[in-house]
Parts: sequence; structure tokens; C-alpha cells
Amino acid sequence: MDRKTLHIIGDSISIEYGPFLKKFIEKYFTYSRKEGRVGDFDLPEGANAGDSSMVLEYLKKCKTEKVHWDIVLINCGLHDIKIYKDFNQISIRRYERNLEEIFKLTKLLSDQTIWLNITPVIDDLHNSFKKEFKRYNSDVIKYNEIGKRLAQSNCAFFIDLYEFCKALGGQEIYRDHVHFIDTVQKLQAAFIAGHLKTLL
Repeated sequence: MDRKTLHIIGDSISIEYGPFLKKFIEKYFTYSRKEGRVGDFDLPEGANAGDSSMVLEYLKKCKTEKVHWDIVLINCGLHDIKIYKDFNQISIRRYERNLEEIFKLTKLLSDQTIWLNITPVIDDLHNSFKKEFKRYNSDVIKYNEIGKRLAQSNCAFFIDLYEFCKALGGQEIYRDHVHFIDTVQKLQAAFIAGHLKTLL
């Protein structure tokens, strides 16, 4: 069986579960992801796709380069919901507009788009770590509603990583303000791999 090409575009959460996912699916998929230097996870660059505006710019570049994959798995939102001086880094209206453009482009760049939603934020945990910006789970829920709705209206395959992570526990599953311990990263990868295999 020929392996399908799978390309990952995501934030630091995807960077951490990525090696596990690659191993789980290597029999079925040729794995790739947005590449480049990985620095401070809170200051996205390189492999960390960042917010929805950054993802959109990356996809425009891929279109110019006439790239194509069988499947693209994409997520963004954790950087969009950052709050600086009472304003989200990417407003919810702009997030919706960005996602509309993202789905238009992924239809051109791949045969199948998979949308992965934003993982949970524990307000007290996150905001005790971070002073320069805040995040709130109420924003995660609102932005996730937009992502799910647009994924469905654009015939993208939807994976609910938010509810999966919520079911795994509370603060004990985190290693810092938003990132997960190794065992949870592995479980996330297995969860996603199971969904990917259903597409075969």
C-alpha cells in the first residue's frame, strides 16, 4: 500500500506530540510538518506555526510554491487567544476570517483537511506562570466553536482534542502553563493516529 502524505501545521502542542504521532502512523503516512527553528514556544517561529494569521501566510507561501499533500492536519488558536492589555492577539472576528481563508487554501493544497481544535487552558495555572499575557478557557471555548463550525461547513475532518484532554484530568496533566507531560503527549498522538487511520 502506498503511503499517503500527511503535513502538520500547528503550534507547540503539535511539536511535542509530533514525534509520537510520526511513529504511530509511519506504516500508513509519509509525515512532514512546517519546519524551522524551534525557540521559545511563546514566541512562535519555524516549526511553531503560531496564530491564525501566521498560518495563513504560510499557506499562501505553500500555494506560491505549488505544494500539495494528500492530507493536511492543521490547528491554531492558542496564540490567537493571548490577551495583551485587554485585547486578544487575534480578535475573534479576525480569527473567523482567517480560518475562512485557511480552509479555502487547504482545499487547493490537499485532498483532505483535518482540523484539530484548541487544547484546554486552566486559567489559574496559566496566569500564575505568565505575567506578560493572559489566556482564559472561556476564549478557548468560543474560538473552538468557530473552528468546528467552519471545519464542518468546509467538509474538513474534525478531531476534538479539547474534550479528549479534558477527560484526561486537571493540572496534573500539564508540565507548565499550557504544555503537557510526556505521557499525555503520547496519548494525544495515539488519539489523533486512530482518527487518521479511519481516513484510510
